[in-house]
Amino acid sequence: MEKNMIVNERITDYINSLECSESLVCEQIRKEALSDFVPIIRLETASLLKFFVTLTRPKKILEVGTAVGYSAILMSQYLEEGATITTIEKYEPRIPIAKENFKRAGKEDVITLLEGDALEILKGLDGSYDMIFMDAAKAQYIYYLPEVIRLLKTGGLLISDNILQDGDVAQSRYAVTRRNRTIHSRMREYLYTLKHEKELQTAIIPIGDGVAVSTKKGTL
Repeated sequence: MEKNMIVNERITDYINSLECSESLVCEQIRKEALSDFVPIIRLETASLLKFFVTLTRPKKILEVGTAVGYSAILMSQYLEEGATITTIEKYEPRIPIAKENFKRAGKEDVITLLEGDALEILKGLDGSYDMIFMDAAKAQYIYYLPEVIRLLKTGGLLISDNILQDGDVAQSRYAVTRRNRTIHSRMREYLYTLKHEKELQTAIIPIGDGVAVSTKKGTL
């Protein structure tokens, strides 16, 4: 997770050194996740999330991919009173850890965890969300996208993490290992779709492992 092949590591280390410390519980959860090799967002992505939550002041956030709850807790600490986060996780071993972490952080009333297959859950959701954070199985992003666009309100933000795969996405499919070719092709399709979808305006930002930021502008 800490490998970074898309930006200068010295610059990344310097920028990260400027970051203020998070709450004690957030720092503890981050350290535990890294120690247990749980994939969580990089510091650069965390900084971007904090910025957008503070800037846009979302009332409802949807997160696809909870892991152990680190990113949901991080975002919750920058929400205004009454705002909520709904997060989706399928991997059963991490669900009780995430729930316990929400309890540790005192965010049980702010964060709701939905258990199960993300696509099925997305299809069953109604209403709209001000911000959607995509951080689940990378090969599935392209399949989640129609439901995500449906659920994202006009003017809302879609933030997609890990979209450059340490630079592999820019390589020929024959330059990546055979086991990664499906993810490679689906991520390239996802990025092309984001950039050409008429309802979205998207910027691809080469920080962390790559972040795509999209806003829903409505049907033209």
